[in-house]
Amino acid sequence: MIPYVALLRAVNLGGHGRIAMADLRAVVAAAGHADVATYLQSGNVVFTSDTADPVVLAADLRHRLAAEVGVDTPVVVRTGTEIADIAGHNPFLDRQPDHTKLLVAFLAEQPDAELAARLTVPAGAPEELQLAGRQLYLHYPAGVGRSKLTAAYLEKRLGVSVTARNWKTVTALAELTGERS
Repeated sequence: MIPYVALLRAVNLGGHGRIAMADLRAVVAAAGHADVATYLQSGNVVFTSDTADPVVLAADLRHRLAAEVGVDTPVVVRTGTEIADIAGHNPFLDRQPDHTKLLVAFLAEQPDAELAARLTVPAGAPEELQLAGRQLYLHYPAGVGRSKLTAAYLEKRLGVSVTARNWKTVTALAELTGERS
């Protein structure tokens, strides 16, 4: 069994995409996956599966969530190994002791190389970013709240679906998937 984490985009934010974590766990378990657990209320689910293709898992979970609980939202899936690697390689960690100012944006797929090469932060913004495969490490030295470096900004420039998690969540998910290895 392979440990995975599925990250749902924009659930339980205000009145948008409401889904109870018990319902999310039930959908994932009914899909035949094991060791299912959720983390926080923001659409993070850890599980194990015999399915070897994360893209297939993401598409299936999105379809099931839409059909069974009426929430149609992009789902990004990473293996436990990928999450552990992401958690172990944040390029901004040594410069930023306040982990609330560090995020990882998970991309649904590899962006077009030309679009990725032109990706920059908004003009005059203090943020920093570093693309590493299908994730972006983000540093918000002034905080995330008023930043123009948003998921919508990233999606528009990269042409792929994006969902972001703060550093505490990333490291917790790495720990949870590690427990399932």
